[in-house]
Amino acid sequence: MYRASRRYWREHCGLALWLVCLALVIWRLVAADGGQPVPEGLDEGVHRVRRVVDGDTLLLESGARVRLQGIDTPETVLEDHPVEAWGPEASAFAKDFVADAGQQVRLTFSLERKDRHDRFLAFVWNGDVMLNEELVRAGLAHARLDYRYSGPMKRRLAAAEKEARAAKRGIWSETTTTSSSNSR
Repeated sequence: MYRASRRYWREHCGLALWLVCLALVIWRLVAADGGQPVPEGLDEGVHRVRRVVDGDTLLLESGARVRLQGIDTPETVLEDHPVEAWGPEASAFAKDFVADAGQQVRLTFSLERKDRHDRFLAFVWNGDVMLNEELVRAGLAHARLDYRYSGPMKRRLAAAEKEARAAKRGIWSETTTTSSSNSR
């Protein structure tokens, strides 16, 4: 009798352990997106922002992740990667922009809708002010002109970067240039 119950316990203990692990994985996936499925599509228009992930990524109430089109801010949340100079400032700038918009922003799209990480690529607006452009103008992002999006938007972002470079703002400041050249 004792052997039979031990064998029963060993056989079912493994199954129970696998079920617990599976439940934890499912819980983790659901908790990461707030329990909402990620939408397949996203329309242009006004959307509510749940949170700012970093300087160039937003999480919408719908569960959609939005990557700001045409720019790249210094990293703050990349796993196994140190926080980069001006990254916290870029994140704070984006948070202030979204807060000033009452957590609701307007999204517009260009040629590509999604990136390779399945994030929606968008230009983010509060009225007539574009977050993508303002981050570049403040010297908190690089304009990425090698991506596929409209010519007029590329010209706007290039002009904003030229202005930030000339004024030596943020990533173009002399302190950043000096510290970068010393580390090479």
